[in-house]
Amino acid sequence: MCKRRGAVVASVELKDLSITEGADVLSLYQFNTNTARHYFCSKCGIYTHHQRRSNPELYAINIACLEGVDPFVLKHVPVLDGEDHPSDKQ
Repeated sequence: MCKRRGAVVASVELKDLSITEGADVLSLYQFNTNTARHYFCSKCGIYTHHQRRSNPELYAINIACLEGVDPFVLKHVPVLDGEDHPSDKQ
């Protein structure tokens, strides 16, 4: 996953997420261990969400692509460098 994608990510349990519009235009991408399932809009290419490798019971959602949400005003948003995966730490 490119560290330049610039997503602002929040987590939600699988049971608590539902796609209400646009599921028909989502594309799936998997790499490395094929555990995580990364979803993108097939029309514009934006990363929307993924099922986590570190905890497959969670989805990570790109809140930066949610209409009406300004991710720059959110407080306490953890920032990851995009290179080092939390599951890879010893």
